[in-house]
Amino acid sequence: MKEDALIFGAAYYEEYLPEDRLERDMEWMAEAGMNTIRIAEATWSVHEPRDGEFDFSHVTRVIEAAARHGLRVIVGTPTYAIPPWLAALDPEILGGNPYGPRQNMDITNPTYRRYAGRVIRELVSRTAGYSNVIGYQIDNETKHYGVHTPRVVAGFRDWLRRRFGTIQALNDAYGLYHWSNSAASFEELPDPAGAVNGSYACAFEEYRRGLAAEFLQWQSGLVSERKREDQFITHNFDFAWRFFGAPGQQEGYSYGVQPDINHYDAAKAVDVMGTDIYCPGADALTGQEIAFGGDSIRSLKKAPYLVLESQAQGFTGWLPYPGQLRLMALSHIASGARGVMYWHWHSIHNGIESYWKGILSHDGERGIVYDEVKQIGAELKRLTPELRGLKKRNRIALIVSPEALHALRYFPTDKDLSYNDVALRFYAALYALNLECDVLYDRETDWSAYNLLVFPQLYCCNEDLIGRVRAFVASGGTVLASCRSFVTDEHLKIRHDRQPHGLTDVFGMHYSCFTKETGCAWIELLDPDTAQVVKRCQNPYWEKYASVTRNAFGKGFAWYLGVIPEKELLEECLARSCADAGIPVPEFHWPLVCREAVAADGCKIRFFLNYSSQPRTICVGGMGSGTGKELLTGKSVSQGESLTLSDWGAAVMKEAAD
Repeated sequence: MKEDALIFGAAYYEEYLPEDRLERDMEWMAEAGMNTIRIAEATWSVHEPRDGEFDFSHVTRVIEAAARHGLRVIVGTPTYAIPPWLAALDPEILGGNPYGPRQNMDITNPTYRRYAGRVIRELVSRTAGYSNVIGYQIDNETKHYGVHTPRVVAGFRDWLRRRFGTIQALNDAYGLYHWSNSAASFEELPDPAGAVNGSYACAFEEYRRGLAAEFLQWQSGLVSERKREDQFITHNFDFAWRFFGAPGQQEGYSYGVQPDINHYDAAKAVDVMGTDIYCPGADALTGQEIAFGGDSIRSLKKAPYLVLESQAQGFTGWLPYPGQLRLMALSHIASGARGVMYWHWHSIHNGIESYWKGILSHDGERGIVYDEVKQIGAELKRLTPELRGLKKRNRIALIVSPEALHALRYFPTDKDLSYNDVALRFYAALYALNLECDVLYDRETDWSAYNLLVFPQLYCCNEDLIGRVRAFVASGGTVLASCRSFVTDEHLKIRHDRQPHGLTDVFGMHYSCFTKETGCAWIELLDPDTAQVVKRCQNPYWEKYASVTRNAFGKGFAWYLGVIPEKELLEECLARSCADAGIPVPEFHWPLVCREAVAADGCKIRFFLNYSSQPRTICVGGMGSGTGKELLTGKSVSQGESLTLSDWGAAVMKEAAD
């Protein structure tokens, strides 16, 4: 993907349209400033209606029409929903699930792999030669889909054998002696469905996350065999889903660490990271989900990414207020995206996603959403030359862990408080303070770019990570960790020494007891050794203990929050830990959001985003040269001059290089 190209477009499915309107749609897209469409990933049964009978006429017709109107194409492999003939050919593909829903197959099934591989090869062979096909999306929002077949369970046992070598080593690591769960051989290990041992159950989740990542790597290899060298491979990674609405309806939004695939591993399958980001709209629009998704996906390759799906209208209550689509698009770019695409161009007239509305409503006419998309297209075209080579340089990293996510499902902090709830509370506080961060997986070993590391509930970790935390603080870094961090080893066995394991001198405190108080789901009774007490427990029986501490260690500082903090306390601790890390806290607070990047020419780009229904006035002074340029209007802004943002408004400032 060329870094100087801002991709703008939508998913397009001619197969779903009620009439022949291809040319009109392409014309309207081009008129709206779109330059790219995404096609084909949802309609395997159309491409191959019967075993071995391929019909890619819809695909090639759309590619050729797009070329006539100057539009580029990303082609998706159609493997996430199988045709009925394939389900009938080998019922084991569905692993006991009914036919109909998408993504309910066994992705390890040899029959599925054989036919999926065949349609991928045929599709890429038929499309790679078109000059306007710029890349391929492999599969769609891939996860392990809860696959739990005898083949998968047998594969899990083999995986454990390779990991531990002997059954004795596994029994010891997982503590299977409790309730007579220890096995005499790997074949004797129970089905994970009935597991009462958290280590064993979470290992199965880790194994299944690996299956999903391997599935994407397999698809990537097939596409690479036939694509052109200048065509990229991407995927639309999503996040933890929060559903609502009628049973069975696909209504919800995507926010939080994805539990069913490890993005860190799966990122190796693609050249360009892609993502789907959906969030509540209208009065519920905060920008927080957009920022978290972008920070997560960008951080995996430290490179620009594509938003392959973003909402246009969405559900009831999501119809964007005037200016909100524009605000969301600019927010994606501010987080490091090199393109924004909508799901989808037209609204579907039947099926489960009928009310997941697109740019055009069911009447197929251009309306208020199209008009705003057209405005966005014109502005992104003007911004493209100014934003070449845009890079983010954050000094804070939020460390997340799928392993901790699953561990805390088995050993929850509270019945109504998940791992993601806590991790996102920390991210929300950073976002509100305009403290930009990268979101790193705990397996990332390079922390050299950061001054502050934030660990929300890193429940399980290996000795290497413990050593790296110690070295980071000793050499001058600052760490802020929450309760329930550094508790177990990588196999979820609680360590035998004082908590937090291996870091009591770094944090300058220890604890052995924990409880809850009114309004606080978890509180550890921290016993300070060398640490400064920032906050004490409120219960008079426990007031001699600290709930928040700060400690100087080596050249750095270590903060420990032994509670699940409320918003005010968390923001206070983050601001003070930033002071320890030498990171200035911006003067702006949400709903006024400021996000920064550096362009290829060295100029600073600042995005000012107003996530409120009230106009906001900001002072944009402090620029190195004393002057700058607001890129959306072309207006020059002098040092100290004020700028007013309308409700749901935005400004993009370019400041001269130092």
